[in-house]
Amino acid sequence: MTESAVRGEFAPLAEPYRRELLAHCYRMSGSVHDAEDLVQEVYLKAWRAYDRFEGRSSLRTWLYRIATTTCLTALESKGKRPLPTGLGAPSSDPADDLVEQREVPWLEPIPDTLLGTGASDPAVVATSRESMRLALIAALQFLPPKQRAVLILREVLAWPAADVAELLGTSTAAVNSALQRARAQIDQAAPTEDAVVEPVRPDQRELLDRYMAAFETYDMAALKELFTEDAVWEMPPFVGWYQGPDAIRSLIENNCPAQGPGDMKLIPTVSNGQPAFAMYMRDPDGVHRAFQLQVVTLGPSGIGHVTAFFDVALFAKFGLPEVWGAPSAPLES
Repeated sequence: MTESAVRGEFAPLAEPYRRELLAHCYRMSGSVHDAEDLVQEVYLKAWRAYDRFEGRSSLRTWLYRIATTTCLTALESKGKRPLPTGLGAPSSDPADDLVEQREVPWLEPIPDTLLGTGASDPAVVATSRESMRLALIAALQFLPPKQRAVLILREVLAWPAADVAELLGTSTAAVNSALQRARAQIDQAAPTEDAVVEPVRPDQRELLDRYMAAFETYDMAALKELFTEDAVWEMPPFVGWYQGPDAIRSLIENNCPAQGPGDMKLIPTVSNGQPAFAMYMRDPDGVHRAFQLQVVTLGPSGIGHVTAFFDVALFAKFGLPEVWGAPSAPLES
């Protein structure tokens, strides 16, 4: 078989792994934009090298090897992608001025629609909702890139330590040591499983409906009641973060451009395996324009964390328009 014919086989065989490779590159990079670029690079490298693929491992494993080394190379020239809560500063006073830092490469959310859903094959591990939680992705960013790779390959993909060692050019003992250190740091930074719940019960879905309604009716008193006592609100690219229902309510009332009912429109979506809302803000001409994307962490007793991303370029990744609906009545001056 000619080289071109061999490469011609590549696309139909490799394409089924694209979504889980995107998840892998996202876990490594913390950016949906970077992850998409990395996956494109992975497929180009793999296509060029496919005629030399000897089949000693599965095609899936071979692609993950290329993806991991591609991510590690890319991360050599990039710093970590934090959230405001990861900058090391204490919670902020909602009465203080907001401080914006757009030059920081902030962590980004990823829509579940890009990742697909797993079935009964090994790929389900790579696309599991638990391994995509926003808090876990944020915690991964504080691991050195190789330690990050070790944790993902061992814990998420269930690779044997010897295979990880071969890929990274190190010893099995070094891999096990790196995994132990990574686990210790992740255990400190990421929430426990029982701190995050899926909105499957009617009362949990109702709570999210009330959350959406509180914004759309501008009922800040009702919104406050939905947060847990230690709830956190953060909103990159602003560096502050705010803790407690009173602080969150004060922050929104003092800084949100909305003035009353109808100014905000929330569209439910799903990000990082969590409930999310795309918020549209009504401008003076009565047009609801993309404003922020909120990823919500639902705990056993209420909403425990909201990360509101002001990067409206994310709306396109979620298949959402820049403008929602027909113009409504203009705001009074």
